Amino acid sequence: MAAWIMGAGILAVSRKTMDNTRIEFLNETLKARPDEPFLHYALALELARSGRSEEAWTHFEILLNEHPQYLATYYQAGIWLARLGRIEQARRTLARGVEVARQQGNAHAVGELEVALKDQGAEPT
Repeated sequence: MAAWIMGAGILAVSRKTMDNTRIEFLNETLKARPDEPFLHYALALELARSGRSEEAWTHFEILLNEHPQYLATYYQAGIWLARLGRIEQARRTLARGVEVARQQGNAHAVGELEVALKDQGAEPT
């Protein structure tokens, strides 16, 4: 039992170290390529997963404002906002994602975003 607990502690420390390493790598890469939307997206997801909400939101906002055609942002940002209890903002983000997905002709994304929107108690547009 003690070995398992110690092993779990090592695993938790290793995961946190790996998360920080990925975040550091993405931050450094972003310095060299600040206009690359995927880097903002990956960093937002890593920061959100690590509990660094404000930092994550900064990168989601960059994507929503500067790269509004980066479709994956809408689903992830909407779900993340809902987890934080920011339901109205989540609904607006998901609804905007539905619009962008329709503009892009991406029926699969429209479907996923509409399901997420329904999950937040809103009717798809």
